[in-house]
Amino acid sequence: MSHPSLWWWVGFNLAVLVMLAVDLGVFNRKSHEIGFWEAVWFSIFWTVLALLFNVGIWLGLVGDYAPQERHAVALNFLAGYLMERSLSFDNLFVFSVIFTYFAVPAMYQHRVLFYGILGALIFRAIFIFGGLLLIHQFHWMLYVFAIFLIYTGIKLAVTKEREVQPDRNPVLRFVRRFLPISDRYIEGRFMARVDGRLVGTPLLLVLLFIETTDVVFALDSIPAIIGITTDPFIVYTSNVFAILGLRAIYFVLASLMKMFSYLNVGLAVLLVFIGGKMIVDAADLYHMPAWMSLAVICVILTIAIVASILRTQAAETAEPAGAAPAPSGESSNS
Repeated sequence: MSHPSLWWWVGFNLAVLVMLAVDLGVFNRKSHEIGFWEAVWFSIFWTVLALLFNVGIWLGLVGDYAPQERHAVALNFLAGYLMERSLSFDNLFVFSVIFTYFAVPAMYQHRVLFYGILGALIFRAIFIFGGLLLIHQFHWMLYVFAIFLIYTGIKLAVTKEREVQPDRNPVLRFVRRFLPISDRYIEGRFMARVDGRLVGTPLLLVLLFIETTDVVFALDSIPAIIGITTDPFIVYTSNVFAILGLRAIYFVLASLMKMFSYLNVGLAVLLVFIGGKMIVDAADLYHMPAWMSLAVICVILTIAIVASILRTQAAETAEPAGAAPAPSGESSNS
């Protein structure tokens, strides 16, 4: 398989940095609360950008892939992008819990997510190339990744509640030991001078906690996308696009998270599916076409989302009846 030249890597990363600079320096130069429709439009923008990139691969405008490879590569990009976007829902839950725990003002949340995701891009790149290097050097690592994905999927399916406990985070403990932390937010800064000495603000702790938890999420997501394709450019770019759209999706879905009650079950099935696919591929038993992988991912996610919406609607319909007082002389439990 052909691979994109160094110029594609350089150009892609420069384009990402320029877009992030415009995002922070123009659209979000002043700290403000992100409104629902502002978040919707930014979410649409990042999604359309990813799909245009995907079309560019399909048409041969991106990546210098050979004509006979373009369609399969484009399908792998789309499958990887959908997988990463789906797994990012757990990140959204953690963002919500962290912001609530630290009582982060709404006007500062976008700033934290911006730098948090910037750091996530760096960590994801390290994990991606480290994982691909291990697979290239040691073929048996495919089985290790596959078993890890299957285990993670089963654990995700049977875990009823997810807990986020900042007080147990070793990074935060280390920082608090060596750096004085202010008890209040100071104009959206991570560091500030108080009474002549340099101190960290609670916003710094929030950023560090988001970064360290993203490392944990990367342990799941990177093996998952490597199970779809081992093309470094596709693994990296699909991951980057998924992460870039994560901030906007958070502000869109933060109030709608309860609607997707079955999404974790769908993600669990996806992880087990990708793990099984990796084992079959590694053993040369069967090589699943890219279109088939994409179809399976779409079907699983669609079923999980539709089932979640139907459950929510059923609960909302039943709630008024369940809340009605029982008639006189009858038990309310009847």
